Amino acid sequence: MKIEKLPSGSYRIRKMYKGETYTVVFDRKPTQKEAMLAMAKELENVQERHTSMTFQTAAEEYLEAKENVLSPSTMRGYRCTLGMLSPKFTQKNLHDVTAMDIQSEINRLAKEHSPKTVRNYHGFISAVLGVFRPNLKIRTTLPQKIRSEPYIPSDQEVRKILEFAEGTEFEIALYLACYGLRRSEICALTINDIRGDVLTISKARVLADNAQWIDKTTKTTASTREIIIPMELAEKIRKKGYIYKGHPNSIVRYLARAEEELGIPYFSLHKLRHYFASKMSAMHIPDADIIRMGGWETDHVMKRVYRHAMEDKSKKAQREATEKLHDAIFSRRIP
Repeated sequence: MKIEKLPSGSYRIRKMYKGETYTVVFDRKPTQKEAMLAMAKELENVQERHTSMTFQTAAEEYLEAKENVLSPSTMRGYRCTLGMLSPKFTQKNLHDVTAMDIQSEINRLAKEHSPKTVRNYHGFISAVLGVFRPNLKIRTTLPQKIRSEPYIPSDQEVRKILEFAEGTEFEIALYLACYGLRRSEICALTINDIRGDVLTISKARVLADNAQWIDKTTKTTASTREIIIPMELAEKIRKKGYIYKGHPNSIVRYLARAEEELGIPYFSLHKLRHYFASKMSAMHIPDADIIRMGGWETDHVMKRVYRHAMEDKSKKAQREATEKLHDAIFSRRIP
């Protein structure tokens, strides 16, 4: 066992045990026997501390400690994640969990879930172990990400949906979605949040851990913002006296029904945010302004929208080039 002298003048011994490094520090240089006895005692203490703690217990303690810090939706997601882990893993003694145990659990989950979901599960496992087993080296091989493209509805599709919704309880909600608002933000708005043509977004309606819908602060600091909406829409809101009073899920169901009846390919309510970003970009609005108007914290969505648009342009250019090559070949063909 190696005895190292630290810059402070103290002496340190370390030992790797079950993938985790344990350390004991001395004020003076110990003998080999003292070092071995001290490390044995440290391992004994660790074993004693973790004898009755399973991963399940550690995870529940972790969630309890984070309850007033994390958002209700995040807490709900974590509890759902914990329920998806196998009893073989969750009931394992926390101190006995190895990197291979984590890999085996992730391998099992990857058979039935998407790469994104599996990565979320792994993130939760890592967060719990990061608190209770900070020295455990986790080197899990995760499933490869699937590249997905954001669907961007066309102007015609959006226009048809808004015309379909005219005069219904969902008209204003769908209009606001086209101006970059999230469903949670729309549902939390009140008549007091509008002044002239300025709409203040400072709340979000989310599903709490107890399956009740509650209003809380917005998703991120960047999400709290003011946006300008058309005066016509502002007057319509004031005349109605409210923005939306229905169940959050009803907007989603109504949009799906409208798409089916109109013969429009299905896309989620959230894709109207992509539509908003795409149209703002096409009008040469600076990225910083689009990000601020949409309440994004980073330019991640903008990059995806740009990539989608650039690939469309690339396909168009390839198609034109292919047609020109075809014309060149056959225009010179000898009869």
